[in-house]
Parts: sequence; C-alpha cells; structure tokens
Amino acid sequence: MCGRYSLFTPTDELASRFDAEPAQSFERRYNCAPGQELPVITDDAPGEFRLQKWGLVPEWADDRSVGRNLINARAETVRDKPSFREAFERRRCLVVADGFYEWAVRDGEKRPYRVAFEDDRPFAMAGLWERWRPDGTQTGLNQFSAGGRPDAEPDVLETFTVITTEPNDVVADLHDRMAVVLAPDEESTWLDGDSDEAASLLDTHPGSEMHAYPVSTRVNDPTNDGPDLVEPLEG
Repeated sequence: MCGRYSLFTPTDELASRFDAEPAQSFERRYNCAPGQELPVITDDAPGEFRLQKWGLVPEWADDRSVGRNLINARAETVRDKPSFREAFERRRCLVVADGFYEWAVRDGEKRPYRVAFEDDRPFAMAGLWERWRPDGTQTGLNQFSAGGRPDAEPDVLETFTVITTEPNDVVADLHDRMAVVLAPDEESTWLDGDSDEAASLLDTHPGSEMHAYPVSTRVNDPTNDGPDLVEPLEG
C-alpha cells in the first residue's frame, strides 16, 4: 500500500516540472498522511495544483468517513470496484510526491523506510479523485468557476486515492505493494487518455534509479513533520 509520502520540493520547482501553478498555497510536507489536504493535478484542470483530501469519498457515498478506508486502490481491480470504476473512467489525477514511506520488520521491530529517486526528484503517482456533497445531490462535475472549482458550492469535498501495484526490487524487501509511479512521458496520457490507455500505465516502475533507506520512527506519527524525518539513520 501507500500510506505516507513526502513532498518538500520547492513550489517553483514543482511548477516548472509539471507545468502547473498552485490554485491554493501549500506548505512543504515531509510526512503527508491520509486525511490531510494535499496538492494534486486533476484531469479537468491540468495547469494547476489543487488541494484535495487524501481518502476517496465517492459521490454516491452516504458519509465522508468511507474515505478512511479508500486511501489506495489496487491496479488489478480499479476498473471493477464500485468505489473506483467511475473515477477511473472520468476523474484521474497526478498525486505529486518526492518520496514515499514503507515499513518493514527488522530485528523484530517494525521500522520505517523512505523510498525515493536517488536524486530526490519529484514524481507523480497515479491517482483518482472525486467530489462529494453532504446532502447527496450532484456536484456539477462539469460546471467550474474561473479557478477550476465548482461555482457556489462551499460544502463540496474533493478527495483522492493513490493506485498501487506490484513492488519493484527496491520496495519488495519492504512491502508487497507500491504506488504506481508514472514516468514523465506517461503523465498526460494518464490524465487525458481513454480507459484502456490509462490501464496500460498501471505497471511497476523499475527500481534501477530508486533507493530505500531507514528513517526515524518519528514518521510513524502523522502529526510530526520536518526535514529530520527524511534524514537517513546511521548504521
């Protein structure tokens, strides 16, 4: 699974890398966690970063609490599961990160590891997004204000999930799943391609340019944040 990640790349570098500007300001985070509002790039507004809450709440859900259990979607079943299949067809997004965390048992103790590209460059994980209203009415998914958000809908909740797949050789020693990491030349297809084209991208990113290293157990607590969380542990 993917249950925690980092995004501390400066905003101007993210804007250049993804050719997108922030629709709302956001801070660097070293410990992105479910339930937090985090920047994503959606298929309906590819030129901006938009803050959405991590944990997908389908439009038809009775209660927003379902998002706690929908932080990930499995690549193998995402086109079939009721919680994800409509979003897969119509609402895809790029979840921007510069590393993610996995936990593995070492010497009888569960320890966190950070997985990233060796140069710490930012990348996009394949995601899905949704809009939800507490009264259960339709959210007007095709009606937007100039800022790319629906008009006069202050109660709309926008959420996302990260798609996972089989691990590469770097992650396999830590966990049996990993996020779908898109290559830069795949990102536009993920946002704009048809469902078959999008499905063809849900494979395992090679581990040849990635590494994993142990980090502080302080990352276990999602209220902790700061540069020390991504520092390699000695020994």
